[in-house]
Amino acid sequence: MPKSNEPRFILKWQLVAFIVLFLSIILHFLIQLGSFKEVYHLTLADLPLVFSIIVCGIPLVVEIGLKLFKGDLGADSLAAIAVITATYLGEYLAASLVLLMLATGQILEAYAVRKASSVLLALAERMPSVAHRKVGKEIENISIYDIQIGNIIVVYPHETCPMDGIVSEGYGSMDESYLTGEPYYVSKAPGVTVLSGSINGESLLVIQATQRPQDSRYAKIMKVMEGSEQKRPRIRRLSDQLGAIFAPFSLIYASLAWYLTDDPVRFLAVLVIATPCPLLIAIPITIISAISLAAKRGIIIRNPVILEQLPLCKTAIFDKTGTLTYGKAELEEIIPFPGFDKLKILQQAASLERFSKHPLGEAILKASKKSGLVFLDVDYLSENPGEGLVGSINGTLVQVTNRKLLEQKDPTAVLNLPPQSPGMESIILINHQVAAILRFRDKVRQEGYSFIRHLEPIHKFEKIIVLSGDRLSEVKYLAQQLGIKEIYAGQTPEQKVQIVQEETSKARTLFMGDGINDAPALAVATVGLAFGAQNIIATEAAGAVFLETSLAKVDELIHISLFMRQVALVSAAGGMLLSIIGMYFAGIGMIKPVLGALLQEGIDIIAILYALQLTWKSTLFEDIKE
Repeated sequence: MPKSNEPRFILKWQLVAFIVLFLSIILHFLIQLGSFKEVYHLTLADLPLVFSIIVCGIPLVVEIGLKLFKGDLGADSLAAIAVITATYLGEYLAASLVLLMLATGQILEAYAVRKASSVLLALAERMPSVAHRKVGKEIENISIYDIQIGNIIVVYPHETCPMDGIVSEGYGSMDESYLTGEPYYVSKAPGVTVLSGSINGESLLVIQATQRPQDSRYAKIMKVMEGSEQKRPRIRRLSDQLGAIFAPFSLIYASLAWYLTDDPVRFLAVLVIATPCPLLIAIPITIISAISLAAKRGIIIRNPVILEQLPLCKTAIFDKTGTLTYGKAELEEIIPFPGFDKLKILQQAASLERFSKHPLGEAILKASKKSGLVFLDVDYLSENPGEGLVGSINGTLVQVTNRKLLEQKDPTAVLNLPPQSPGMESIILINHQVAAILRFRDKVRQEGYSFIRHLEPIHKFEKIIVLSGDRLSEVKYLAQQLGIKEIYAGQTPEQKVQIVQEETSKARTLFMGDGINDAPALAVATVGLAFGAQNIIATEAAGAVFLETSLAKVDELIHISLFMRQVALVSAAGGMLLSIIGMYFAGIGMIKPVLGALLQEGIDIIAILYALQLTWKSTLFEDIKE
């Protein structure tokens, strides 16, 4: 993450400025305790202040001057004017306090950026810098960026896999929870794929690289996460616009106070208490803190705009499979052919599926475990596109395929199969002979009904739609279970886009999906949310990515965005109101420049600390439970 050093650099510089200013102010008061003559019209007590103004003030004035040259009249421009005016009027303490106030605010902001970014930075620091490449019988250490497709990489126990690949030697397991959200180890054997970022278990694995590290799934997820901090949502642009309004207002009021009283000190006092406007710091901190909080919950905010838009959405559109359902069908029925045993077939299929990432494999494993079956040793396994899952168990060739693939290889074989029923199915072949049909059905998420039911009364959604490419019978069955009235079934990606566009033209829309066919719709919706980080195309199109595919997490994100808006608006409005009140009293002569600087320092700190609520928030945001 290239930009990760920027807040650190700012923090170091502002810490130096803070220390210089703080020490000069302390030294000023210590010298004042004695009696000293003037030196070139300056008391000795003023010299530390003048030094700090020169060292810390000149860089500030130059920086803000460049912004003014570009037409950026913000609240921080008041700081430059206040420092110059205070120095001209001989109010060196006030000038130093203004600079100290700015340094304090920027330190707090830099701290918030680093704290909010810590979760995202942890991902970058998690990847190894060195890989172990196997060349012949030798193993050499290389930079992970030197890994090329086809290289043989050795991953030792408990190491992080640096790239996507296929196991060529070894049996073991890997923790993929950081990428998939699934809190268990996934078995690995020759022919099985591995994901970059996975943590190896107890066994050494030899892996053939299928992607370079910079092109791997983990790297792409990192890219998605990095981009979230670089985009500016409208609520943050609004703070800049308010600053552009507030700055001239403050200048006009300060000038008016000077004109009516003929007292330039009042002009300075007003500018001091108006500098800097808390909204310029508080709102960005609130947004970054919300991104951090979401990341801690396993929600990656790819585009912070959704944090503003999500609470305003009135239409919720859901994909079906993997969104409202688990996308992990359960085995409902095994239909064995004559001469084959139902449990034996289940045992053989499960022995192969434990090494597969096929969505129906988990259902087979679950059914096998429920039946108390033990896995058989697999001599060989492959899972190539268009061939299904093929393996050898004690000399018996076992194949897990589907009706379409079987028809392509042997059109006559499907003639003896029973008609296909609603739901999904797998066909088991033993030594090239059809042995059984396994039938599955996708289950509705446990929290699905309560989540759908609460969207209208709690979050004010006015329309709920299921938009799916699945068959009408399956979509109807789901909608009846969840109480959703409006459905679209059998839709192509192009048709999904058209429907989402039509709904978006009527009201702000929230679209949720998880597959490649959902990506175009995710991009055109007001807010697009992708479930799971496995599909890079979907995550690139979405505004937020859920590492854990849970509707409870969606509810949590809605609450985070609502709380973020509340905190941002209160921070901005409250800070501006307090500043305006202080400006009034400064204008009528009740607040002098030094006191004004101290009061504004307090206002800034209050606004920033209030904005940091999201960073420190520990309670859960949700109405429903899984």
